[in-house]
Amino acid sequence: MGKDFSQDYLKRFGENLKKIREAKGYSLRSLSAECKIDHSDIAKMEKGEINITILTVYELSTALHIPPKKLLDFDIE
Repeated sequence: MGKDFSQDYLKRFGENLKKIREAKGYSLRSLSAECKIDHSDIAKMEKGEINITILTVYELSTALHIPPKKLLDFDIE
């Protein structure tokens, strides 16, 4: 797994997070308030700019009221 794969994976994760967040009707700030993660960090996640921990996945999924695996359910090319 090279750097390109890692960057692509982070970008796809971020796109999926944003899609789910918007479908649930959350703004960056409202999701931030639900999970206690700064809205600017969520924006960076959605852009694929930062790598996160499994605990962050759990916090996001709890705030979005979805199973954690849904955040990781996306195609990678």
